[in-house]
Parts: sequence; C-alpha cells; structure tokens
Amino acid sequence: MADRRVRPVLLYDGECGFCTRMVEEAADRLAADVDYVPSQRAPLSTYGISEAEARHSIQWVAPEGRIGHGAEAAARLLVASGGAWALLGRLLLAPPFSFVAAAGYWLVARNRSHIPLPPRRRR
Repeated sequence: MADRRVRPVLLYDGECGFCTRMVEEAADRLAADVDYVPSQRAPLSTYGISEAEARHSIQWVAPEGRIGHGAEAAARLLVASGGAWALLGRLLLAPPFSFVAAAGYWLVARNRSHIPLPPRRRR
C-alpha cells in the first residue's frame, strides 16, 4: 500500500535536549504545516532513513518521499513556513549560502550536547 502522507515530516533526535528545544521553538514560531516526530518513535525504514542518519542530523521527509538532511531539512522547514521564512529558506538552499548553512549546521550538530539550552519562553 502506498504511503499517503499529506504533510511533510521533520524527524529529530528526541533524546537530545537541544534538538527537542529547537523543535519546540520552531513549532511555536513557524507556521509550517509539518509533523515533528522524534526519530526514536518513527518508522525509519518506511522513510528510507537509517538509524545512523537519524542520529546524525534532522531529516525532512516531503509528502512525495523526497528526503533532506541537516541544513537542507532546516531550510525546507523554513520554506514550508511561508512569508519571509520561505525567502530565507530558499536562500539557504542556494549556493553559496547552502555551503555556509551546511557548515553552520555541522558545527552546531557536532557540539549540541555542549550548547546551553535557552530558557523556555512563557506565552
């Protein structure tokens, strides 16, 4: 049976405090119609994503099945949010900005366990 997802899925490391906080912030601030799913609770093989890939970076799974990793996944989330966020996301997908975004993502991902968590916003 074919997968009939309508909404994109953003997979993230649900055991990482930094990752979880950033997803909470994205869900609060961005208007993207996206399912945020911890990779530990996702059927990774259904998406064609390995556990190693899921541990390494966030994953964007588009409804048609296209997968984006790391900085590309973050940029696609921004594009899905519309407005000025979409413009920023498109910019981050285009070279040379995509190279800078990938380097920044790698730096943050590599050091995520050492980054202090910002306090949770009160609404």
